[in-house]
Amino acid sequence: MTVTTDPARPTPSEADGTGDGSLAEFGYHQELRRRMGRYASFAAGFSFISVLTTVFQFFAIGYSFGGPLFFWTWPAVLLGQLLVAACFAELAARLPIAGAVYQWSSRLGSPAFGWYAGWIMVIGRIVVVAAAALALQVVLPAVWSGFQLVGGDPAPTTTSGAANAALLGVALLALTTLLNVLDNRLLSAVNTVGVTAEIAGVSLIVVLLVTHAERDPGITLHTGGQGGVIAALLVGSFTAAYVLIGFESASEMSEETVNPRRTAPRTTLTALTTSGVCGGLLLLGGLLAAPSLSDGRLASEGLSYVLTSTLGDGLGKVLLADVALAICAATLAIQTSATRMLYSMARDGVLPWSPRLARVPRRTGMPGTAAAVVGVCAALLLLLNLASPQAFLAIGTTCIAMVYLAYAMVTGPMLLRRLRGQWPPVDGERDELGGRLFSLGRWGLPVNVLAVGYGVLMTVNLSWPRAGVYDPEGGHWYFQWFTVLFLGVTVVTGALYRRYRRGTSAA
Repeated sequence: MTVTTDPARPTPSEADGTGDGSLAEFGYHQELRRRMGRYASFAAGFSFISVLTTVFQFFAIGYSFGGPLFFWTWPAVLLGQLLVAACFAELAARLPIAGAVYQWSSRLGSPAFGWYAGWIMVIGRIVVVAAAALALQVVLPAVWSGFQLVGGDPAPTTTSGAANAALLGVALLALTTLLNVLDNRLLSAVNTVGVTAEIAGVSLIVVLLVTHAERDPGITLHTGGQGGVIAALLVGSFTAAYVLIGFESASEMSEETVNPRRTAPRTTLTALTTSGVCGGLLLLGGLLAAPSLSDGRLASEGLSYVLTSTLGDGLGKVLLADVALAICAATLAIQTSATRMLYSMARDGVLPWSPRLARVPRRTGMPGTAAAVVGVCAALLLLLNLASPQAFLAIGTTCIAMVYLAYAMVTGPMLLRRLRGQWPPVDGERDELGGRLFSLGRWGLPVNVLAVGYGVLMTVNLSWPRAGVYDPEGGHWYFQWFTVLFLGVTVVTGALYRRYRRGTSAA
């Protein structure tokens, strides 16, 4: 692996962004096909976040612990993530390389530090793919009972619902894996259609919910959940924390984006901001329009219950079908992002079977082997859902905690660079079209400090082994400690591999 310890200076590439000049300086040549425009880049980030997928998936959890007050965790998490995204936007402009988190942490910190950040992110992303695929269970049985292939109770927290979620998830992963080994024009087209449908769906759902409001926004000042204010802010924040990740996917696709130094920073911030506004309105609309806040259904069935109860089965099911489409697009986008991270690390020869994982057939221009590995590993994780319904929450919070930790492993070294006067590396830098690169200017240091503090606090909050959250019925200590154990196994496994690799190289 050949990387420099100092951030690389950008040089202008060809105006149309199709050449490999922007990669040559980093020691790579163009293998992926550079065809994505600005909207497709935005779609990569927006599809990963996918407010329809994740709000529908985690609304019930946030509400069950915090009641209506959990709504206020949304703007708090959005503000924290915007701090992180602003730092990432500066990096996207100066280091437009696939495997963003891995590449950035390697150059800001050290190759070894970057390897661990990339390793944690790859594993975390695979878990996110599995968690996103599970979301189909939240909506498809509500659209048509025939989608409940196993048992009779579709609730994800029941044994039959959990088993059915695994089956639907595996079927979806088979489809997204196929799309990820084909030409990226098809991939971009599916993402674009999915994002357009999702934005239209969110807008329509919000308007309909607000016009069917049963109460005023003052209800968001009440708790009513399983705990008081502390539980509402900490456990209730899981919903927003799970939704508002993946905005850096635009940067993951930099090697496939036209004019990435200009496009990726803007689409990173736009995707997060748009998702934040849409998601916040969706949460508020659900709370205002729910037939009841106290009958228990909002805490168990979430927004699917609100749509079908408030808007009727006909229109409600049409909108739920749109949510299902968003879930498919989100799973595809997340798998694509994980594949690019795996490909980027394998290209540097730092993973097992790197030559195969880094292979990009000339015919497709897609790292198909890496995509297949991500899909198979995510499908294997879904089997945990067959063991216990509690695996749903364990998988979800584990992937969020790992992503937040990997984010902190970028913003942390970046802060050290700022304190040493080494970031940004050059003043007056220019993008492919001659414009100034995105920069935080004098706000860079305070934004970076807050981003690091926020990332560390959220990682601890998400990983904390609360029995009442992860093992409410008792008797499953491994679910209570699942996030900590999974993260520990990930780090130890990585350390053992690196030690084995050093021994093999020395021999």
